[in-house]
Parts: sequence; C-alpha cells; structure tokens
Amino acid sequence: MSYIRRQALRIGAFILLLIAYLTNSILLEFATKYAGKNVPLADQFIGAMLISAAAILILYTWLYQRQLKRYNPRRLGHWAFNRHRIGQLLMFFMLMLAVQVGWSQLIIHHLLPIPSNQSALNGQIRQLPFWNMAYGVAIAPVFEEYLFRGFFFNFFFSKNSLTSNVLGVLVSGLIFGYLHTMSFSVTTLFYASLGWVLAGAYLYFKDIRYSIALHFLNNLWAVI
Repeated sequence: MSYIRRQALRIGAFILLLIAYLTNSILLEFATKYAGKNVPLADQFIGAMLISAAAILILYTWLYQRQLKRYNPRRLGHWAFNRHRIGQLLMFFMLMLAVQVGWSQLIIHHLLPIPSNQSALNGQIRQLPFWNMAYGVAIAPVFEEYLFRGFFFNFFFSKNSLTSNVLGVLVSGLIFGYLHTMSFSVTTLFYASLGWVLAGAYLYFKDIRYSIALHFLNNLWAVI
C-alpha cells in the first residue's frame, strides 16, 4: 500500500471518529434546545446522547488499545499513579491555569474578545445546567483526549523521535484550537496553547489517563 493511500485512509478514519464525537455532542445541543419547550423530547435526546456516548467510549477504548498492541514505540500504556506523578500532573495544570488566567486578563482589559465558543457554552449551561456541565467536564475530555492525543499520534506521528514528537504536539494543538473556534483567529491560539500542554502531558506521562485527568481539571476550573 502506498504512503499516500495509507495516509488518506488514516485521515478518513480520524474524520469518522471525530464525526462520531460531534454527532454525540449535537444530541446534547438538541436536548438543550428543547429543555424549556418540550421536556419529554429533551429527555429523549439526553438518553440517546448517553447511550451513544457509552458506545463511542467502548469503540474508542478498543481501537486505541488495538493500535498500541500493533505498534507502540513510545511504550504508551498504564503507568501507576503515585505522589510524584500526581505532583507533576499538578504542575501541568498550573501551566494550563496560567494560560487561562493570562488570557482572561487580556479579555478583561479589552485587548482580546471573549471566545465565541465559551459564550455559546455559557448559554447552553444556563439552559440545561447539569447535563452541559457534566458533558463538558466528564465526557468531552475523554473523547477529545482519545481523538487529539491518542488517535492523532497513533495515526500521523507514531514514531518516537524528536521531530515526530515536536511536530505532533504543534499540529495536534493547532487542530485542537481550530476545531474549538472553527476559524483561524487569535482565539485559536488560546485553545491551541491548551492543546499543546495536553499533548506535552500525553507524551511525558505516556498514559492517556493523565492527559484526560488534566483536561478534566482544566474544564472543571472553567465552569466553577
């Protein structure tokens, strides 16, 4: 199989996995839309979202583990949580927090606009508080880490070399930022910066559970 064909298949597979996640999030958007108008219909969308989220999680986990069994030069896997590693994880979180605080100061001083993604999320939380907060804090981090760290590196930057690691971090962060803004703007750099920290944590800890935990802490901080 030629290199171009392999890459095309990988891009197609990544897009399909991304579509599965986006479709799941759309179900929550519909539930939010009908929350104050048609409660039974909103409940049905929530039920569909939860069932499909469970199915997607099973698929992501199975495929990710299958990929690592086939080719895993970085020795990615499950590494025990201990006091030292938790301390290091908190240092990564402090770095993400510094990015958020610095960006918020630029917004407060009217040097940058409020991210439209955050404004939309705030509106959804007001309409359907529990499920939007639960999704943003507990479900989205898992799916996004599998997509933008796990699958992305396995598909496109699987070699354990300095060039592959650096390019993988940069590109995954940019894609992460773009998909949060759906445009190229200065706000894209904000989300890309968070993506770069998450990608760095993924490669540093060699365990996707750590980047998921870091993403969870970041999103939790954003909604409290």
